Amino acid sequence: MMPEAEKTRISPSVQSVAQEELEDQAPLNASHRSRYQRWAGSIKGLEARGIEPIPLEERLKTSPSASLHMLLMWFSMGMAVNNMVVGSLGTLVMKLSFADAALCAIFGNLLGGMAVGYMSTWGPRSGNRTLIVARYFMGYYPSKVCCSLNVLTNLGYGMMNCMIGGQLLSKISGGAVSVVVGIIIVALASLVMATFGMQIFQYYERYAWFPQLLVLCIITGSAGPQFDFESSSVGSSDEVNAKRLAFFSLCLSVSLAWAPLAADYYVYYPPTIRRWKTWSMTMMGGCSAMIITLLLGVGLGSGVAKNLKWAEIYDGTPASLLMAGYGRLGGFGKFCAFINVVTVVSSNAPGSYSMAMNFQMLGNVWSKIPRPVFTVTTTVIYTACAIGGRDFLYDIFKSFLPLIGYWIIIWFTIVVEEDLLFRRSQGYDWSAWNCRQKLPVGVAAALAFLVGWAGAIVGMDQVYYTGPIGQAVIGGCDLGIWLGFGFTALAFPPLRMLELRVIGR
Repeated sequence: MMPEAEKTRISPSVQSVAQEELEDQAPLNASHRSRYQRWAGSIKGLEARGIEPIPLEERLKTSPSASLHMLLMWFSMGMAVNNMVVGSLGTLVMKLSFADAALCAIFGNLLGGMAVGYMSTWGPRSGNRTLIVARYFMGYYPSKVCCSLNVLTNLGYGMMNCMIGGQLLSKISGGAVSVVVGIIIVALASLVMATFGMQIFQYYERYAWFPQLLVLCIITGSAGPQFDFESSSVGSSDEVNAKRLAFFSLCLSVSLAWAPLAADYYVYYPPTIRRWKTWSMTMMGGCSAMIITLLLGVGLGSGVAKNLKWAEIYDGTPASLLMAGYGRLGGFGKFCAFINVVTVVSSNAPGSYSMAMNFQMLGNVWSKIPRPVFTVTTTVIYTACAIGGRDFLYDIFKSFLPLIGYWIIIWFTIVVEEDLLFRRSQGYDWSAWNCRQKLPVGVAAALAFLVGWAGAIVGMDQVYYTGPIGQAVIGGCDLGIWLGFGFTALAFPPLRMLELRVIGR
């Protein structure tokens, strides 16, 4: 049985406030939306619902296979080629040894996976998407900042996924398919899945892991003997320690990037599913897949310096590194690489789906626009960016991923502290998701968010900027994600206590 505080309840006062919130919506737009919903309902498998909570009567029934479906969904999503690119950064770019890079990849990913598992538990409990739930922790308006940041995050990931897929298709075809055409193909495949929504997405991810795992086993057998397990990390002890922490933080950011999306994929699950089960299945599925792909990337990157043939094939692009691993297999290797392109779609579609939801969360005006409009618009944007940046993939990964980690760790810290310190004993009225008068004002969260960003800025060490604390570390080290966490964790509790005392909510 669920605790009384967790049950969905709708009080008359909440209903009246919600009605006042929606009075400014134009009738004509409502009629347009109903027309869209009628059209969407006539297409089998197309999800017409927007950001509204999923009612209990529309949730899936509890089944013995629910846990397995959760695990397999995350296993498919996490088994992405972009993780192999990140793994290769440790040995190929940072010049870490295989052992150093592997340990950083494993433990960084596990730490981030714990946060993703925690956020995933809010989906069945509330029936709300992740950043709708964030309104209960940060307030109605500050949570919109996170929606905007998450749109930018997923636009960046969409761009990088398309670049990887486009490069792979070009290599597989021997140049017959240009990188630009390959990028467009991957974007269109992701668009179709994201447009149809959760049903087709969950069905696809339930089975997509199997061919993906097979080809990863094949490349391990083909390329594994060429991995360099003996070379040491390059640099002085201070430089090596700085690079270890930087790569650990990078792998942490890869995993953390799923946290603002985690609950989105569980809103159709019933609240009777135990939280520990949701957390453990999410973490086991996502972390195991990401660790496998990260370690493969670490190994492939280490082999370039050892194997002269690989060095000849490698032209500075992640796709050439992957093709070097398949080099011994000839045409069959190209077929396996094509299956890897499918993994790009598996990883890209969830972000495209959630981006459209994030746009609708920005306000009532935005929520009137059908979700596929945002899906198409964002697909066009990240496709165009991928075409423009297709020759700078490694640079984009190195610069972009830390920025993701900064804002997500700050947001996650506020969520955890608000839940554990201030809200756990009160419970949650999930019917008040769109009633700003029933949600926190958000002054404390907004100020703590800014304080956290100040910590991230003074600790960051990137090509475009190095903060004073990051610069003080011998050899240079990006401490942004850690200082962002520390500053936020210290600032939020006293600010929130003051907000509750002065404002009362």
